Amino acid sequence: MKFIIKIGKFIDSVFEKFALVSLVGLVLIVTTQVMTRKLFNFVFFWSEEVTLLLLAWFALMAIAIGFRENIHLGIDSFTNLFSKIFNKVLDKIISLSIFAFGLYLVVQGWDFTVLMFDSTLPATKLPSSVTYIAMPITGVMICGYAVLQLFNINTTRHKDIEEGM
Repeated sequence: MKFIIKIGKFIDSVFEKFALVSLVGLVLIVTTQVMTRKLFNFVFFWSEEVTLLLLAWFALMAIAIGFRENIHLGIDSFTNLFSKIFNKVLDKIISLSIFAFGLYLVVQGWDFTVLMFDSTLPATKLPSSVTYIAMPITGVMICGYAVLQLFNINTTRHKDIEEGM
């Protein structure tokens, strides 16, 4: 069991680090693009396309990380009006809903990725499916987090994130 946990944490760590690298790459490319445009009246032909690619990947991966850390939108002031038993049932329904959303991303994302495989991005000549493969990957991660949370396994890795204001 410890081996499975170690593999899961490794995959999760790679996923999170890739999201961070995507964000840093996005910032660096946009900064370079703005500076070269303003200073030298020159823009790299691939910069906008790669920026959009990184933005799509980062945004989707951030959704999964948000579900993992339980920082998605919740209305505690409303649910606090109900009993603890009701809230536990509600938490299970929420976990199942999150799983269904992840499954939707896997199925529809994969279909869309396959559909876009034959077309290419104009600047980089990469297959367009490179942009969309992030959807099923994110869906798999969301499903994994939802299953763990359904069985009351704590998925948060960053304990210092404050909830609320």
